[in-house]
Amino acid sequence: MTLTGAQIIMECLLEQGVDTIFGYPGGQIMPLYDALYDYTQDGRIRHILTSHEQGATHAADGYARSTGKVGVCFATSGPGATNTVTGIATAYMDSSPLVVITGQVPVQSIGRDSFQEVDIVGVTLPITKHSFALRDADDVGPAVREAFRIARSGRPGPVLIDVPKDLLVARTAYEKEAPLPAIAPPAVSKETIERLAAYINAAERPVIYAGGGVNVTNASAELTKLAKKAGIPVGTTLMCLGCFDRKDPLSLGIIGMHGQREANLAVHHCDLLIAVGARFSDRVTGDIPRFARDAKIVHIDIDRSEIGKNVEAEYGVVGDVKKVLTALLPKVKPCGRAAWNEQVRGYIRPTGGDGGFDPYTVIGTVYDAFGDDTIVATDVGQHQMWTAQRWPFRKPRRLITSGGLGTMGFGLGAAIGSKIANPDKQVILFTGDGSFRMNCNELMTVSAQKLPIIVFVLKNRTLGMVRQWQKLFWQKRYSATDLPDVLNYEKLCEAVGLIGFEVDNAADLRRAIDEAKASGRGAVIACDIATDENVWPIVPPGDAIDNQVTAE
Repeated sequence: MTLTGAQIIMECLLEQGVDTIFGYPGGQIMPLYDALYDYTQDGRIRHILTSHEQGATHAADGYARSTGKVGVCFATSGPGATNTVTGIATAYMDSSPLVVITGQVPVQSIGRDSFQEVDIVGVTLPITKHSFALRDADDVGPAVREAFRIARSGRPGPVLIDVPKDLLVARTAYEKEAPLPAIAPPAVSKETIERLAAYINAAERPVIYAGGGVNVTNASAELTKLAKKAGIPVGTTLMCLGCFDRKDPLSLGIIGMHGQREANLAVHHCDLLIAVGARFSDRVTGDIPRFARDAKIVHIDIDRSEIGKNVEAEYGVVGDVKKVLTALLPKVKPCGRAAWNEQVRGYIRPTGGDGGFDPYTVIGTVYDAFGDDTIVATDVGQHQMWTAQRWPFRKPRRLITSGGLGTMGFGLGAAIGSKIANPDKQVILFTGDGSFRMNCNELMTVSAQKLPIIVFVLKNRTLGMVRQWQKLFWQKRYSATDLPDVLNYEKLCEAVGLIGFEVDNAADLRRAIDEAKASGRGAVIACDIATDENVWPIVPPGDAIDNQVTAE
């Protein structure tokens, strides 16, 4: 049969099992939205209209992170396309699979500074796995199919398809096809697995350093089996929280700048560091020459370019994390490593606030109200670190946060995407009042879609993480960080059909949570905390991770 390019895109999305699209229409992508009309009217595909294209991209990202599926976003040309850039970069840094489809001016108008023309492929080349700049209607279907294959293969990531308007209306042949199989990861030899097992079996003080690759490959069960069989304590990155039960005795929490003391000291004193799907970010390693300086390092990752990129590895294994761990398990000897684990437990020091209405009290109260199956989205800043430290993530894909790019404004869009993808789960957002100002326009999406997302604003009237650095490292010169306290959260929520609360004690917070849950509506609960609340511990920038500052 023959269909328009726009209809072919929609049919190809159905081939890939897409049920939800996030987006915002405009002039050059209008033919695609016209085709979309039929698919939304008969219920085959749901379209979520956000308040801004950046929110749409973050929502598609949250959908992807919380499910493992490919998220899909539509945007028009020019400013519509450029508004997706931050969301694309966020997904790229955290290996989240997206397909972003942008409209473009007609082929004959490209390169003429036409109205709303931007070379979005050129703009996004460094932050996509692949980009398609289409010029022929016959290429539309193959490009969509290949985009999905690339997005979900190997180390996942975003793919951009830029489609000129004339290709969306041109008619060409279409024949339904099955989804292309994912690109097979490199095979790992038996000898490689045996050598890796030999490193582990010979170690006296091993530590597992687990990253987002465990989450991506759904390898939480295999990671847990390995740690328990071999008695190896597990530290994680931010992107891996929940892949190893935080309440397990072998759990160390997060490693790095704001990591738990026991995690950083265990890495510092280990004799073998087993990096699993992690990329040795600077926020984890601190001063690289002093990072795990007495340890051999073995590194398992599907991305060959990560092996030895930041930290030299004694032995690198390129392969799918889940498959490597599955093959490794029978080769690793059972071992309790009681002495080493006792030493690591000795590094633990009590953490938390002073018992007042501080961030730890807020997050603990919220956890008690919602429990382990909650999907927790965050923005970026102090509240993100407090959440990572205090919330005991016990299941994978329960923390939705921007790790690599550190995108303020990510959280509410991501929470929307997570809730759309998981209607049976409670979704909450922890944010700061700085981040909230960057995304509160998406409260209108929460209201319009009738999503019972509850937002907790840790309101300290400042850009907290920047202010903390100014306090500790810039002689308390608080330049442009304090925020004017001009927002009435209750009235803002009332204006968009949600409910809002401002609280300054734990009892009122519990009452607000109960009322928000009972309402069945979206809600914002602003929790008034002290401006000078800091995230402890902290490793000073450029220092070794064993040199943690635990208080002023």
